[in-house]
Amino acid sequence: MDHGCANRLDLTLRLVQGSDRVSVSELSHRLGVSEMTVRRDLDALERQGLVRRVHGGAVATRAQEEGAGFSAREPWQAATKDRLGAVVAAMVEPGSRVLLDAGTTTVHVAEHLAERAPLTVAVVGLQAAVRLADRPGIELLIVGGRSRPGEQSLVGPLALRTIEALAFDCFVLSIGGVHAEYGWSEFSLDDAAVKRAALAQSDRTIAVADATKLGVRAFSQVAAVGAVDVFVTDNAAQDAATHPNGPLTLSALRDAGVRTVLA
Repeated sequence: MDHGCANRLDLTLRLVQGSDRVSVSELSHRLGVSEMTVRRDLDALERQGLVRRVHGGAVATRAQEEGAGFSAREPWQAATKDRLGAVVAAMVEPGSRVLLDAGTTTVHVAEHLAERAPLTVAVVGLQAAVRLADRPGIELLIVGGRSRPGEQSLVGPLALRTIEALAFDCFVLSIGGVHAEYGWSEFSLDDAAVKRAALAQSDRTIAVADATKLGVRAFSQVAAVGAVDVFVTDNAAQDAATHPNGPLTLSALRDAGVRTVLA
């Protein structure tokens, strides 16, 4: 599976899961690809048992929802995500208090953060907590809350109260989509609420996402395009042939004062 296809499957799956039913035309509009490409991707997801094709679109396979979450997406584009994780971790100053978002990419950030010790790292995802537990020089804090099925992100009132009671030097933000006009957005209302609280409690925010997230409007807006300080993505983001919305989104980010780093 090629890199662009793997990440597009990730986005397609999450868009389908975020709605009772989503049409091929809507997916085409949100992802910036042809309807033919959308149909091919939906066929691939259906073969894996992750979605069910219906006339003109698709619905999520609810019985396998947990398997269609983090564990299903984690292997997709692992090499690129690891490269992004290393770049982000290198931007974190030793001695910092870091809030690490949930997500498949931030798990790779967690792996590399151990090299930046000493650090205090608070996590809102159980997968990252496992990577950082008992690592020398890492003081690990696990934000309380409800573990969202399939994703193992910590959400809800307890998570919000914990974040609002703390102050961080740096927030590493994982995001479902970034759009030139709509800004930063997420697929889950609960995850979006946690991200908004984290932005408010952090002196500096580093957003990280692969190139397929550029130009995507997920369901819940998190913040305006200029709300973060640095955005790290892969080099493919500047290739209009493979990512039609990439250059426009990068330009909007830079115009808003966001430092963009291509890894």
